[in-house]
Amino acid sequence: MDRLVNTVRPYAWGSTTAIPELLGTTPTGEPQAELWMGAHPGAPSRVARDGGGGADLRPLSEVIAADPEGELGSRAVQRFGPRLPFLFKVLAAASPLSLQVHPDRERAVAGHAAEEAAGVPLDAPHRNYKDTNHKPELLCALTHFEGLCGFRAPDETAGLLAALDVDSLKPYADLLHAKPEEDALREVLTAVLGADHEDMARTVSETAAAAERLAAQEGPHREVYAACAFLARHYPGDHGVIAALLLNHVRLQPGEALYLGAGVPHAYLDGLGVEIMANSDNVLRCGLTPKHIDIPELLRVVRFESAAPAILRPEADAGGEEVYGTPVEEFRLSRFDLAPGAEATLPTGTPQILLCTTGTAVLRRTDTGEELRLARGESAFVRATEPVALAGDDARVFRATVAV
Repeated sequence: MDRLVNTVRPYAWGSTTAIPELLGTTPTGEPQAELWMGAHPGAPSRVARDGGGGADLRPLSEVIAADPEGELGSRAVQRFGPRLPFLFKVLAAASPLSLQVHPDRERAVAGHAAEEAAGVPLDAPHRNYKDTNHKPELLCALTHFEGLCGFRAPDETAGLLAALDVDSLKPYADLLHAKPEEDALREVLTAVLGADHEDMARTVSETAAAAERLAAQEGPHREVYAACAFLARHYPGDHGVIAALLLNHVRLQPGEALYLGAGVPHAYLDGLGVEIMANSDNVLRCGLTPKHIDIPELLRVVRFESAAPAILRPEADAGGEEVYGTPVEEFRLSRFDLAPGAEATLPTGTPQILLCTTGTAVLRRTDTGEELRLARGESAFVRATEPVALAGDDARVFRATVAV
């Protein structure tokens, strides 16, 4: 069992207080957006293996590379190779993240090969595919959490746009009414992202003013209009403000989760949550960002179909583990709520990261009796070969592992 020393990523959209509050540290005044737990080469967690400490901390990626089967287990290595196939995070959003979509594995392989053949450097700002992997992800709310996910039914969106009474939105509403769903969504998103920048800036300004007005009134789309006005304040004139109106607005209660598969456009707006994803950096952006937007490639990746967001709630098994079911092998997220005196035995054979979000948790090796205590905000890596029991004092512990 290894206590993890993790890196906080200071992205501009991050909260200045949420992660420090979780960790029990003093805010620096700077945004603290993501706490990374895992072996991603961009910011691997560090461990004090073999009793080391301080300067002797080693990157978890290096520890895994030295003994992949001992750290990850034979099943995970056979399926994913000698690397941890997921990245586990605490995400703290105080302003909107970019509107984005992730490719499936087939498109990632093809896109990566094409950019390699074209000689596009991996660190080029216009590079779309930095690896050959897909990037499914799961976000579980720790506080009330707000986001956008997937396309709303076109007829409903057409009515929402019509209520704004902005002349430049009317052609989009007409298309949504007149065309079959896939064609309507594709044509409207293409038109929005390809619009003249000055024209779109005026549209966003007029839409934001109308949205502010409607958000102050009772109505079925009040929260959608409030979100639109919120986006426009952070990204005035951005095409993504209008593109976001095509998407479902989602509010998660603490403990609820949202799964995002390939081709589903989404954006996180506000709140604190834990997030787990396949280890990939492949992102196609639709807006709400100063970064590169590749419209033709984006349109190849997006799934133009409407669907209500599938909000997940955990299902408990006989051992008290509450599992968030997802259709991927790279990760599996669950949680334990541990009353004083309660204990759960963790399965062996796969790598595990444990994060305590409430109370104090105690990890105990059942073969040696060695213990490791985790306070709120602390995390640990458990090797595939270590038999561990988990106890706590009114503790909530999230468990990240693989699903093979």
